[in-house]
Amino acid sequence: MNSNSEKHIIVAGFGGQGVLFLGTTLAEAAIIEGKNTTWIPSYGAEMRGGSANCFVIISDSEIPSPLFDEADYGIFLSKAAINKFDNTIKKDGIAVVNSSMTGERTLRDDINYVMEPLSDLAARSKEKMLLNIMALGLLIRKTGILTKESVIKALEKVSSAKKPEFLKFNLESFETGYNLIKSTGFNDKKVEMAGC
Repeated sequence: MNSNSEKHIIVAGFGGQGVLFLGTTLAEAAIIEGKNTTWIPSYGAEMRGGSANCFVIISDSEIPSPLFDEADYGIFLSKAAINKFDNTIKKDGIAVVNSSMTGERTLRDDINYVMEPLSDLAARSKEKMLLNIMALGLLIRKTGILTKESVIKALEKVSSAKKPEFLKFNLESFETGYNLIKSTGFNDKKVEMAGC
């Protein structure tokens, strides 16, 4: 059982989608805000194309364990990811889903979904939109778990350390994802189609 200030997040997809980068950025933004955080990556034997996921905890207080069975929030970038982890989202939790890759499936009626065809949006974009960072923008806008400003600072720091040439695309992708959720119907429950 987590404390009220402790939030558990699962980020899942396949290798090459930037799952671990997304998780690192979340943890870095938490540190920037002076919060406690943990980040545990997990990926299959084949990095690119194999399964990839990470578990992030963000808390105002000390974190007793970096492990958890139930998440407050999820980001699912592939069909395998939502199939594997959808049931780990707690009742009334939030799942950001890349609907381009999840296909037809029965959705739970006790959690909130933010569905957006991120792969299609990235492919159609004139700029190099990054679906993982668009998903991050959706999560931050929907949950308010961290401030927009701290995530931007985290993207600047993590991008500089990993791939500085991607900073521009990361910042633009985050802004795009953040703005996909329209202000009208923002607090709607259950299945939510972002953008439209």
